[in-house]
Amino acid sequence: MSQPLRVIFAGTPEFAAQALAQILKAGHTVPLVLTQPDRPAGRGMKLQASAVKQLAERHHIAVAQPLSLRLDGKYPDDAAVAQAAIAQANADVMVVAAYGLILPQWTLDAPRLGCLNIHASLLPRWRGAAPIHRAIEAGDAQTGVVIMQMDAGLDTGDMLLTDKLAIAADDTTASLHDRLADMGGALVVRALADAQSGKLQPVKQPESGICYAHKIDKAEAAVDWLQSADAIDRRVRAFNPFPAASAQLGTDVIKLWRATVDHMTHNHAAGTVISADAHGVRVACGQGVLCVTELQRAGGKRLNAADFLRGFALTAGQCFEPLSAQKNDLKS
Repeated sequence: MSQPLRVIFAGTPEFAAQALAQILKAGHTVPLVLTQPDRPAGRGMKLQASAVKQLAERHHIAVAQPLSLRLDGKYPDDAAVAQAAIAQANADVMVVAAYGLILPQWTLDAPRLGCLNIHASLLPRWRGAAPIHRAIEAGDAQTGVVIMQMDAGLDTGDMLLTDKLAIAADDTTASLHDRLADMGGALVVRALADAQSGKLQPVKQPESGICYAHKIDKAEAAVDWLQSADAIDRRVRAFNPFPAASAQLGTDVIKLWRATVDHMTHNHAAGTVISADAHGVRVACGQGVLCVTELQRAGGKRLNAADFLRGFALTAGQCFEPLSAQKNDLKS
């Protein structure tokens, strides 16, 4: 590598931390990290630093945690402190990965090479907050990572580098996230090398095929048994680990973590338990049957079907609540 770049890094979750780790491993200098403020987490709801902050502190990197970067917004003092820190860092480039704040124009213009974003989809498909979840939910055959030159729009900047990845039939958001995080870190290191040598070739995003990956809402967790087994299976996988697909049986809310699909025809009402044994809980859907193989009762542990059924009686003929009843329960 030629002379290392000075890189400001902006990111918050584990996906971003993996990219920061690879940037540091490649030998670049990171004088400043921007990340979200510490948030309550865990059963004790104690303040917890983000994965990026924890990594930065282990490497003795200065950390800024502004509530906003807008100088004319609700937290102008926070933004002014961050602006001074960014100026002092005298960076060549900023790398952004799942940061969680909108970057105003002054931020985009601050480093001489601008801001590079690591985005976990094949743009322009799945712009927005939850591209991994939405790709699985939609049944996409492939996804990938794009390194994008950021502009003032929402994931609208020019594409610099792209790498693709097949989505496996049993992929969850958790498993796909890990592979994409590794890919994103490697790709941004390559982008930084290309930036140093002037090899980056910006490509405009296509104007067709644009989809917006809306942020995941907890209310989406409730399973609609009128949907096909294929659609429900995709949602189970898309919402693993958050917010976890759930179904209500009487007064019990049960999280569904893993399932398989049986395309058999049946004449049962949607939501009816057809059978429940060590091989899984088979539930009638609008089309086909969903065989749930890993479940969790409220307050309990994630268990395979055999272990779950030892402590929770489920018999053929019982029926999960319809979607409307589940949503009402989630709101209460």
